[in-house]
Amino acid sequence: MSFNTPKIIAEAGCNHKGNMEIAKELIKIAAIFCKADIIKFQKRNNKELLTPEQYNAPHPNPIHSYGHTYGEHREYLEFSVEQHAQLKKWCEEFGITYNTSVWDLTSAKEIASLDPELIKIPSACNNHFEMLNWLCDNYNGEIHLSFGMTTHEEEEKIVKLFEDKGRNKDLVIYSCTSGYPVPFEDVALLEITRIKEKFGTRVKDIGFSGHHKGIAVDIAAYTLGANTIERHYTLDRTWKGTDHAASLEPDGMRRLKRDLVATNKALVYKKEEILDIEKVQRQKLKYRER
Repeated sequence: MSFNTPKIIAEAGCNHKGNMEIAKELIKIAAIFCKADIIKFQKRNNKELLTPEQYNAPHPNPIHSYGHTYGEHREYLEFSVEQHAQLKKWCEEFGITYNTSVWDLTSAKEIASLDPELIKIPSACNNHFEMLNWLCDNYNGEIHLSFGMTTHEEEEKIVKLFEDKGRNKDLVIYSCTSGYPVPFEDVALLEITRIKEKFGTRVKDIGFSGHHKGIAVDIAAYTLGANTIERHYTLDRTWKGTDHAASLEPDGMRRLKRDLVATNKALVYKKEEILDIEKVQRQKLKYRER
């Protein structure tokens, strides 16, 4: 049995607070200090995604709102496609892969125009079949998709769509529990095993998108077969915004990458019955009959 080299996605999402300089700092620190492989942002067309009632309603948690209505809040945090092009350029400069989750068809078209290596479909939109069909037909990169708040029947329908389009070997699916944060008993790590058994030979790879606290669970997720680990990432967990509290700060992200690399090295059989490192100890310590 062999394990693939783990990949870490630092999900910055909207934790940049609508500020391009903070976004650049998130990229720089994720690449240089955390040594993450990928950083992920978000793209929404809020008037398309939200109903007028949702757009004009007050934010459900006003202390975290950046506007008088939920729509204003979302617009404040939104970057244009030109700004995303700049984010991608900064990622290239710092040596980390750019990624964005798309929440609607307009956003999918805009981000696909930047020709990124991968695009993410969040759990909330994995049943947006018009968008999935468009991406399969028009975007040639990897498509990563989370299975949070999704029935088994819906999972099968999604994977079957990609198979029918001949794009299933470009599809990476993620085990995920949609909550912020998720208590450990709801992380449901064995869903990784179920998803791998059902879809492992049908898709390109399996990942894990976690919203829990700490980093121990992610190591277990990797050993169960999730080769890509995605965690929310912020520069300060106390900042205004609903995602910060469920995010890792830079040192947590750095330690997660370090521990996953160490785990990958350790997940092997002994090269020989007695390793070289053991031979001196065997000579010194092993019991001998007298």
